[in-house]
Amino acid sequence: MASPGWNLLSGVFGDPLMGQIFSETGTVASWLEVERALATAQAQVGVISSDDAEAIARAAVLGSIDRDRLWEHTRNVGYPVLPLVHMLSAALPAGPNGRVHYGATTQDIMDTALVLQLGRAMDRMEELLSSLGDLIADLVEQHVWTIMAARTHGQQAVPTTFGAKLAVVLAECTRNRERLGQLRPRISKVSLFGAGGTSASLGTAARSVRAAMAAELGLGVDDVPWHVARDGLAEFAAVCALVSGTAGRLAREVIELSRTEIREVAEAEGHLRGASSTMPQKANPISSEVIVGMSSLAGVLASAVFGAMRPTHERSAGDWQAEWQAVPELAVLAGSSLHHAVDVVHGLRVFPGAMAANLAADGGLVIAEAYMMRLAPLLGRDASHTLVYEASKECRLSGETLFEVLRRKVPQDAADAVRLLGKAIDAADYLGDVAVTCEVAVAQWRNLPTALQRAQAGTESDRP
Repeated sequence: MASPGWNLLSGVFGDPLMGQIFSETGTVASWLEVERALATAQAQVGVISSDDAEAIARAAVLGSIDRDRLWEHTRNVGYPVLPLVHMLSAALPAGPNGRVHYGATTQDIMDTALVLQLGRAMDRMEELLSSLGDLIADLVEQHVWTIMAARTHGQQAVPTTFGAKLAVVLAECTRNRERLGQLRPRISKVSLFGAGGTSASLGTAARSVRAAMAAELGLGVDDVPWHVARDGLAEFAAVCALVSGTAGRLAREVIELSRTEIREVAEAEGHLRGASSTMPQKANPISSEVIVGMSSLAGVLASAVFGAMRPTHERSAGDWQAEWQAVPELAVLAGSSLHHAVDVVHGLRVFPGAMAANLAADGGLVIAEAYMMRLAPLLGRDASHTLVYEASKECRLSGETLFEVLRRKVPQDAADAVRLLGKAIDAADYLGDVAVTCEVAVAQWRNLPTALQRAQAGTESDRP
């Protein structure tokens, strides 16, 4: 095997499709795919014959590779491509066996193969992000007017709605899809620059071979080497961390709102789902907990990829190896976070009755700002703040409503103030722009695919 390690988090809770992309089989298959494309491109340009290219393509399959021996030799050489090429050459007759990997270097093959894997990973992330955003958009529309307490610093602040709360998450999803779309053309580029980035080994045919290889693989092409320019991979790492962070924030919200004392939402029910080994009553928000764990790791791993941006000269000496572990794991963590976020939102149970009841948890003081702003035009903002602050303290001691206390505390000789205080304020009267927030967030999300398609069409026209 390539590695004796096993990961409980992504190994058990990881997204299966993302796991396949970066599995041992998926990785070796990607190296072979690049070797086939290299031979095919060289034949198109006339660097090698068509017969040799076809023979190489037939040999560059998983059946030609003894993986146990591949990893054994990799530990000795330090890199897997040399033993891979030896196995391909051994599967070929004299002639084409000397044309395998012609003019390329190890990092060309591995970087291009990684780019192919990252493209598939981005496809999967976009698929999952699309599902997540659609589910959230539906909930936003359903709960535009489902009133609940907004909380700041862990305490009730002002009234809001569940739709408005989720609209903020939906806007993050929109930006993450935009980021993925913007990232793809910058990272999806072939690497074929030879030992020191000069392409000298392929001579005058280098640019033509590179372009033909890119077309064969469906990648973009650039004639500037990126062996040590790792900003594209760092950007991918950042997007993975951001996507995981959005899922993690959503998961944290679910965990907090499903607390026994709040109980405004809950994950889907199921026999023994989230059960405790000792407390029979427990139904822990296990999917959200998995997301939080993955999100935390993604942020840490992203920093390793940023650290790998500092190789010296024309080739890395150790920084590149950090990417081998960090970049695939980041993709798996991001995809898996989204996978579980989709499940959480799909099965989310919302309890509007609890949301309404919790508004009274602090004696209705959640509308204190509303009273302050009602009185401010006459008393001034500071005086109004002081009045409502003192009234709020009194409410907590007396158990009276804020309106009742304010009616006593507003100066009775100030007839205008008494008139301005008016009737008691209901939470539904102090929701501000929640409807606009929900409408705009949903519109931005649902209009995004069209915008992305237009951007993609422009990118495609730039390809060779």
